[in-house]
Amino acid sequence: MSTPQLGLKENWKQFTILVIVNAFVGGMVGMERTILPDLAASNFGIDGKSAILSFIVSFGLSKAITNYYTGAFANRTGRRNLLIIGWIIALPIPFMIIHAESWWWIVVANILLGINQGLTWSSTVIMKIDLVGPKNRGLAMGINESAGYLAVGGVAFLSGWIASEYGLIPYPFYIGIALSILGLISSIFLVKDTRLHVKQETDESNQLTKPKSFWEVSFKDPNLGSISQAGMVNNLNDGMIWGLLPLLLSSLGFKLEQTALLVAIYPSVWGVSQLITGKLADLYSKKVLLALGMLFQGLAIILLTYSTHFWQIASIGVLLGIGTAIVYPTFLAAIADYTSPTERPKSIGIFRLWRDGGYAIGALASGIIGDLLGLNAAILSIGLVTIFSAIIIQIRMTNK
Repeated sequence: MSTPQLGLKENWKQFTILVIVNAFVGGMVGMERTILPDLAASNFGIDGKSAILSFIVSFGLSKAITNYYTGAFANRTGRRNLLIIGWIIALPIPFMIIHAESWWWIVVANILLGINQGLTWSSTVIMKIDLVGPKNRGLAMGINESAGYLAVGGVAFLSGWIASEYGLIPYPFYIGIALSILGLISSIFLVKDTRLHVKQETDESNQLTKPKSFWEVSFKDPNLGSISQAGMVNNLNDGMIWGLLPLLLSSLGFKLEQTALLVAIYPSVWGVSQLITGKLADLYSKKVLLALGMLFQGLAIILLTYSTHFWQIASIGVLLGIGTAIVYPTFLAAIADYTSPTERPKSIGIFRLWRDGGYAIGALASGIIGDLLGLNAAILSIGLVTIFSAIIIQIRMTNK
């Protein structure tokens, strides 16, 4: 058997397949990103931001827990096997939403969506890092996250447009049926496992293989702990944007097609920009990039509370997308830098546990604050927390 080669160029065919699969993964989230808050109010009569955002809480918790176990079992079970299981779990999701008889069907569907995202997105991330080796990790993560979040933005706009033309149910969710079938078929017949690439990098690596504990990755290690808290805050504010931005735009009098476009701008800019920012993570200080990206996010979110016009909110979506694009591939590239090849999946799983747990925390906190003090107070508080996260990075991380 020939020795596997590490590198983006050497593995471009398998890397490209994984990029396409990850676009299908992102599209599953984009399918509901624009329209579920409206669906809660119009089809189920749910009033109250905390109740509406319950679907994001269920999604975030299930995805966070699944991320941890995906990382922990990646070496034992195999990346490809976890990817296939994730797509099998995705198959019933759009049907559950289409035929939902109560809001709890939506909540349960989002628990399954979180498991799907944790298994599939984590698997593709780990496999791409396995393929490219240490030289172009930032670029690889930039391409990976770009594909995923371009799909989030594109499908968010498409589902919103379909809903404005043909209704909230069932047509927008036919997208999810197609994506889940395509993702499963691609994973079974086209994706190959990367265990041999891991062995090759392990043989070439001089890094110690002492496992990082949950405590080290989460808190104790100044670099890994800083990255974990920033990841959590990043998705905390993304969970708030996911749930409250459509409600804010509705309260300002925007039509559904306008809301679909404004909601899509942020993840689309986030996706496109990572083609550039991913490579920056290979060239420049990850500490500086992370602090700067979190600062941009915080400022954008605070500015949102002072904005009422279409182009103001669109511009804020661009700034927020750029800030998130700076940090997202950098998170994963930095985790890979600070861990050895064999311990990397578990460390990434722990990081992604915290990062996607931020969805649940952000949705819950912003929902409660929104119910008690109003939308603007909820948005402003999340913006301030995001700026505080940038300060923590600046103080704790070493300049690598």
